Amino acid sequence: MSSINTKIEAQAHVYGDHIDTDRIIPGKYTKTLDLSTLANHVLEDLDPDFNKIVQPGEILVAGINFGCGSSREQAPLAIKQSGISVVIAEDFARIFFRNAINIGLPVLEIPKHTIQKGAKLSINLKTGTVIDLSANKTYTATKLPDIMIAILNEGGLVNYLKKNGNYTL
Repeated sequence: MSSINTKIEAQAHVYGDHIDTDRIIPGKYTKTLDLSTLANHVLEDLDPDFNKIVQPGEILVAGINFGCGSSREQAPLAIKQSGISVVIAEDFARIFFRNAINIGLPVLEIPKHTIQKGAKLSINLKTGTVIDLSANKTYTATKLPDIMIAILNEGGLVNYLKKNGNYTL
């Protein structure tokens, strides 16, 4: 069992609206199984320095429609491999949201948040509580269903299904 950390406290990297999967990981890098290559190029068209400044455990925050565009699974994989512990957005493209859960990357929706770049956040994934320690403001994210927390705890859907006897190779 992989077991995610359900309580996270870290710095936020904040970006805008409509960040599509091509901006998360450019298509020219998606023809590899090397996850470190994906991590080295995550968000490079949006922020060329992202992979140099992101630290393990930090938080990615965005506006509306995060992960729109193609359904490429490499987008959440690249984010997770970069060390990001959770992604917060006002809302997600549904296929990105589900791909993230399926590969074990926690995602939380907070409509109309005002989280700023560099904010220190304290997150409880089980309750959906996000405290912006820099602005002394508390948000309640859309709570993840228990089944999604269970999938995240196993490191993703395949591990969850293997553990629960619903998956064979």
